[in-house]
Amino acid sequence: MKATVTQNTYSSMTPWKMLAWLFATQVLVAFVGRSLAPLGVLIGHDLSLTKAQIGMLPAALFLGQSIAAIPVGYVTDQLGSKRLLLALAVCLGASFMFMTLTSFFILVLIMITVGGLGYGAMHPVSNRGIMYWFTARTRGTAMGIKQMGVTLGSALAALVLLPLANAFGWRPVLLGAGLLLIVVGYLTYLFYYDPPRENEIRKTNRGGFFASMKVMLRHKPLLLVSLAAVGLQGSQMMLNTYLVLFAYEKLAISLVLAGVLLVISEIGGSFGRVGWGVISDRIFNGRRLIILMLISIFAGFISIVISQLPTGTSFGVMAVITFIFGFCIAGFNGVWMNAATELVPREQSGAASGFSIMIGSWGVILGPPLFGLIVDKTGSFSAGWIFLSGILIVVIMLLLVAMTLVKKTNDNPKPSQLNY
Repeated sequence: MKATVTQNTYSSMTPWKMLAWLFATQVLVAFVGRSLAPLGVLIGHDLSLTKAQIGMLPAALFLGQSIAAIPVGYVTDQLGSKRLLLALAVCLGASFMFMTLTSFFILVLIMITVGGLGYGAMHPVSNRGIMYWFTARTRGTAMGIKQMGVTLGSALAALVLLPLANAFGWRPVLLGAGLLLIVVGYLTYLFYYDPPRENEIRKTNRGGFFASMKVMLRHKPLLLVSLAAVGLQGSQMMLNTYLVLFAYEKLAISLVLAGVLLVISEIGGSFGRVGWGVISDRIFNGRRLIILMLISIFAGFISIVISQLPTGTSFGVMAVITFIFGFCIAGFNGVWMNAATELVPREQSGAASGFSIMIGSWGVILGPPLFGLIVDKTGSFSAGWIFLSGILIVVIMLLLVAMTLVKKTNDNPKPSQLNY
């Protein structure tokens, strides 16, 4: 079922229809990939894993993401998004389905890592689609909607998969989730298509992989934004990892309500991914780096406020603070993806997205352990939250330098670069 698409078949709604398929795939990719967190306890019980081994499950996923980000970004620039959307759905869905057939921990980790290749491929593949379907004035909103699929899929995994797995076992439930992802991936392959102008550009832009990477490494603004993403990604994972423990152990909030705070932060992040995109499009005329700076400033301030909260702080007060914190630090992703892809020519957007994701992924790997080490050494969560705010100060400095470089090098900027 292949439709021949010409420029004349476009309508004003076509980009949004394509976004709907990108969003659906993003939700299912997160639904399956992020299932490791809520299902970790059940998987650990079934396989007799230690807590450290349970922690290795999501780490394996992000390892796969880090490995895949750059090469998939390059391949996306050559092949477009359509075929790769199906490929990544099959990669993630099938690997998790095979994972349910083994009880050997090492094989489980290998399958998760393979699945991480598909999980990590979703960002450069879908980001390139948005780059070509949307203009600079609507791209932030579109990217925010697409990125909201990550938090929505993650929330659905906790709300749907965990109760089902508790009732029927994690293996059949995860098997079904993987199959559902493949089905949605196939439907997306049938109904999503790349714009004709993208196909024309790909035919004339087939540079080598290493040449493409040299361009990325030499692009100082892109490198600086990617390094800033290390701090932002790390800060987001610090919040996700330690919010429940902080609320329970430091603020004396019940464990159930502490868990609700994590859900509130995810809800805030969902609103933030769309909200910051709309703000950057409508109020700041597409200026992404300024938005990232504002996010860092607000989140850094909130982190300092949290560090000073006394024992006995009410759930209501913490809920408001957590929502705002999540809106900022879990809502930056869409703006980051726009910033990374808009800093380079559109024909390099896939490589730029993969490059930035690969570097930014180190924040997920390094951030939470450093936060935990500081809390262990000082015996105080306050030191950890202050450390987080310090990281965001560094992020602000990196973004300031990036903005200065872009301003100097773009004497005759392209429309998509006017707003930095």
